Amino acid sequence: MLVYIHVPFCRTRCRYCAFHSTALGRGVNPASSRLVRDYVDTLLLELAHWADIHGGAEIQTVFWGGGTPSLLPPRIVGIVLERLARYFNLVGEAEITLEANPESLRARAWAAEYRAAGVNRLSIGIQTLDDTVLRMIGRSHKGGDSLHAAFAAREAGFANISLDMMWGLPGQGVRQWLQTLKDAVRMEPDHISSYGLTLEPGTALERASGEGRVVLPPERDQSIMFMEGAAFLEANGYLHYEISNFARMGFQCRHNLGYWEGQDYLGLGPSATSTIAGRRWTNPADHKAWKDKARLGSLDENAEALTVHARALEMLMLRLRTARGLRLKDWRNITGRNLLADSRKLVQAMHENDLVRIRHGYLSLTRSGMLVSNTILLNLFERADAALTPDGPGASKILAESLCGP
Repeated sequence: MLVYIHVPFCRTRCRYCAFHSTALGRGVNPASSRLVRDYVDTLLLELAHWADIHGGAEIQTVFWGGGTPSLLPPRIVGIVLERLARYFNLVGEAEITLEANPESLRARAWAAEYRAAGVNRLSIGIQTLDDTVLRMIGRSHKGGDSLHAAFAAREAGFANISLDMMWGLPGQGVRQWLQTLKDAVRMEPDHISSYGLTLEPGTALERASGEGRVVLPPERDQSIMFMEGAAFLEANGYLHYEISNFARMGFQCRHNLGYWEGQDYLGLGPSATSTIAGRRWTNPADHKAWKDKARLGSLDENAEALTVHARALEMLMLRLRTARGLRLKDWRNITGRNLLADSRKLVQAMHENDLVRIRHGYLSLTRSGMLVSNTILLNLFERADAALTPDGPGASKILAESLCGP
């Protein structure tokens, strides 16, 4: 089982972010914040509840996401991990990731303290090294902080460091993006997540773009950023193992691989989603509602039973995000159908245009296919959905809402 822990706090809210989080403000000490203390108490209560039901289950990975998990003092992270190990079977080689903002690691000795608390993988959100662009997107750190954070993490003994980066940002050109990647590679991370900016509805950056106050790079430039950026990273030893993720051999993110392979996962914290034994539920985003449900032990009272149909379409979406792709035998085992036969003309057209490949029983996207993955998946959904439910509407439109591009 995988465990995801959502930490819903930030210093300030990034202008592109649509995740659930509360801005504490620059001057607030999280350790003395009543809201943060109440969050930790509720998190431990939720954890104890699930221990009564799934206690002893083997946990392969733990991922602290947010928000900004590195706002939590290392002592708190250590307490939660200790409870996890007490209630569950936290395997000795478990991957334990903490997302961190660069400024939280630069000025303090927290990197070493997180390591001592049990974290063995840091995911540092640098996004870009350009100070002007950082200010434009609402990040609270500077480019220099990222360099210091990576150095501090290595000095603290972290042997698994990931950098989160973004392309397609306002004011960003192709040369600037490629130079950012070159600078990032010089920091010698083990893993790089490289995401294209998505203008999420309701965010400050989406409003600014709609009003013409910020301008994104042309679509052609963004395509070049993705293609040439991926080629550069692979040339420098980073395997392109998923649309937005690159890793040195042996450093693929095991937690995310678990998601893509359909493993069970337990989500803790407000807005976190869980999927266990074919049932899925999402915690309330509102703090009080989450707290009340945790106290009553009713967080999964509205759980959805995943149908074979929904599981199959989700498998299609997730597996095709990876470089390995979808094992066609797995599709046939879960659906009883031949995906290539059901979508023969579409797959043939995509193959002829070098968007997909079929090799050793797997259907996968080429790099060009990854660039237009949303369109490919939506078309495959429609055909697979029609084949699975010829007499009525299926789930493709619902699942299509979950698509996220490179």
